Amino acid sequence: QVQLVESGGGSVQAGGSLRLSCAASGNTYSSNCMGWFRQAPGKEREGVARIYPDARTLYADSVKGRFTISKDSVKHSLYLQMNSLKPEDTAMYYCAGWISYGGCPWSAAYSGHWGQGTQVTVSS
Repeated sequence: QVQLVESGGGSVQAGGSLRLSCAASGNTYSSNCMGWFRQAPGKEREGVARIYPDARTLYADSVKGRFTISKDSVKHSLYLQMNSLKPEDTAMYYCAGWISYGGCPWSAAYSGHWGQGTQVTVSS
C-alpha cells in the first residue's frame, strides 16, 4: 500500500502563488506515474499535471505555463508549483500515484492511490 499526504493549500489572491507538496510512504515503488488532480464544487475531477517515470511532464491546457510539477525520488515527494493563480483554479487538489506501462493515462489513475486532498482558494 501507498499512503499519500498533501499539504500546502490555502487562500491567495489572484496572481499569487502556492506550492503543493505530496509526501508518499509505504510501497512507493508500486506507482511509476504521479500526478495532480483537482475537483471544483459541482465539477468532475480533472487531471492537472503528471510526471512520467523518466521525469517528462504533461499539463492540462488550462494550467500550462503557470504550473510546474516536479518530484524528489529520494524524499518520495511530489510537488506542484502554482503561479499566476486565477479564481478558476479554486478546487480541492489531490495527489495520485498509479501504475502504467503505456503513457500514464489519466484514466489509469482512478485505480491507483490517492491522498485526501488540500484546498486551494483563489480570490479575485
